[in-house]
Amino acid sequence: MLRPEARDHPLAAVLRQVGPDSCPGRYNFHCHTLCSDGSLGPAELAVQAIELGLEHLAITDHHSIAAHRAVAAALEARRAQGEAVPTLWRGVEISALLEGCLVHVLALGFDDQAAALQPYLQGMACVGPALRCEVLLGAIQRAGGLALLAHPARYRLPHGRLIAAAADLGFDGAEAWYDYEQRQPWSATPLICEAIAADLAERGLLQSCGTDTHGLALNGR
Repeated sequence: MLRPEARDHPLAAVLRQVGPDSCPGRYNFHCHTLCSDGSLGPAELAVQAIELGLEHLAITDHHSIAAHRAVAAALEARRAQGEAVPTLWRGVEISALLEGCLVHVLALGFDDQAAALQPYLQGMACVGPALRCEVLLGAIQRAGGLALLAHPARYRLPHGRLIAAAADLGFDGAEAWYDYEQRQPWSATPLICEAIAADLAERGLLQSCGTDTHGLALNGR
């Protein structure tokens, strides 16, 4: 069940609208730039987001929010010219241990000035106790953000077990719609994504979607 603070988070209302057809044309809450392991510059990504007609966007570079300001500036410049641009949410992808398995956690809609998250925004994974999911989760929540398990079916443990463990810890949801087959253009993988979405819905948790773009096209992996 979703915690009260998450229910009132402004991004939660958007994530409640996410479905199998939301990505890549309406929402993208998982993509990368040159500021981590992506191939797109922040300004290039912003241009493609506008061309795709995205309504909501989060840049989720690994352990870095360096691209956020440049993307925000590029979007604002186009907005000033009268163009429709997506709402930009702060995001980051963080490595952590869940059930002894190394997973990726998407932190979305957080306060980047919050001291709790600073150790996770230094360009590399943490070590020691900070690597545990329960510790990371507390940091995300203290920063006012939402915590979602990224691509639950990409790990060595079954997605059902990992989602259950994340839910028990107090995660706010998971990435339900994802292209596990890395098709071009991006397309949510049937059956796997449907099973994940059904699991999250039964638990009352939020669903996100994203291309996990590392290449040169925002509508692909």
